[in-house]
Formats: sequence, structure tokens, C-alpha cells
Amino acid sequence: MQIELVELQRRIQSRMSTPLVQRDDASIRRRLLQGERLVEFDDLRLDWTDFRLLFRQVADILRRYDALEPGDYVWLQVLARDGDRLRAVTVDYYCRTSRPDQAGPAPDDRPGMLEQVLTLALRPFLARSADVWMTKLDLSEWRRSWCLVCGGEPDFAVLPSSGDRWLICSRCSAQWPFTAACPFCGDDSLGSVTSFASRDGRYRVYGCNECRKYLKAYDARGASRPVMPVVDTIATLPLDAAAIQRGYDG
Repeated sequence: MQIELVELQRRIQSRMSTPLVQRDDASIRRRLLQGERLVEFDDLRLDWTDFRLLFRQVADILRRYDALEPGDYVWLQVLARDGDRLRAVTVDYYCRTSRPDQAGPAPDDRPGMLEQVLTLALRPFLARSADVWMTKLDLSEWRRSWCLVCGGEPDFAVLPSSGDRWLICSRCSAQWPFTAACPFCGDDSLGSVTSFASRDGRYRVYGCNECRKYLKAYDARGASRPVMPVVDTIATLPLDAAAIQRGYDG
């Protein structure tokens, strides 16, 4: 399933135009200091034809692998056929999730998997924006636990040769430096985080004993290649099972 989703997103991303950075240096610095993401919805300039197609195909893949209930799948397909409503739902989702600590609740009348499908459908558009933004930013003023590009939570990390830990966004794959604290609840007390490694030592899992969430990481120290989030997320699926068996929640 993960491989099919990646291939689908790559096909869409390969034909996208390159977005423009539309903020001046003063505005960028102000947003970074205030913890505000840099890319708002209008900055994405979505091609709605491509987005609607991607939204439907993501739902198809999830349903094929039983990750979507039949009723939710039908609801999502009806939504995809209503362009105006899909636009409104997508805008609401992105605006409501500008940063994890201020995210508003989703309306009760929507399937629980809707936001996951929206995240997957938006990913290639957000990733293209992140590619452009990350070449122009000074990351020394950003130490938040959420993404400076899109406001998303991290779902992976990398340990570079410098020894710092860098978080990787679950929505756009942007990377930024962070402390050793739990990126989900902020706990940095002694013994609050438990870690364990894969057999070859290339991957690690950090489990928070306070909020019970976990984060996987690629140890790039001495590695022959840099982190490849798409590949490494799939390669570490067995570590998800190991973390869940230890009582952590992804």
C-alpha cells in the first residue's frame, strides 16, 4: 500500500510547476519568530483537477488494502465528485491545522479517515513547496516541534553526522533541527524517552514514556547515503510493530 501511494504521488509531482516564494525576508523572519508556518493554503496554487484525481485514487488504494471502511469510501467518493465541497473541506482542513498545538477539532459529521486522505492527497503539492522553501531559509531561528513550512507534525527523524536530531514533516517532508525532547508533548525530563535500534543499528525508535507516542529515525552517522524519507519510512514498518508491542502509539 505504501509503495502504491508513493508512486501515485510521484506521478502527480512530476508534472507540477515550481511554486514561487511569495514572502519578503522581514515577513519570513517574523513568522519564524512567532512560530507561524510559511505556506498558507493560497500559496499552494493547487491544480484542482490533479488534486481531485489524486484524492479519489488515494481513497481507492486505501480501500483496496482495507484501510478504509466501505461506508467511508463511498462518502469520500461522493465528496470527490462535488468540486466546490471538496475545495471547502480541503481549505478547512489545512487552515485548521496550522500547528499541532492550536489545531481545531474536525466536524463530527466527517469520516475519521478524511484527514488522512487529505494529508496524502496534499503531500506532493506541499513537498514541492518545501523543496523551494528549504533552499532559502536560515533554520537557526526555528526550534519548534512542528514544521516551519506547512505546520505538520513530524513522523520521522534523521541523526546526521553533526549529532543533532532533525525532524521530518509528515506532510511535506521538510527537515529542521530539534532538541532531544519529545516532539509531541515536549517532555525532556531524565528517563522520559526510551530508545531502541534495529538489528543493524541503522534505524532507531524514540518512545515517550509521558505521552506514549514514538518517532522513528534514520541514523546517518557513518551511513553510505543520506536519509530518504519515503524509502526509510517503508523500510522501518517492522519497527512500528515493535513500538506498538511496547505500548507506544504512533
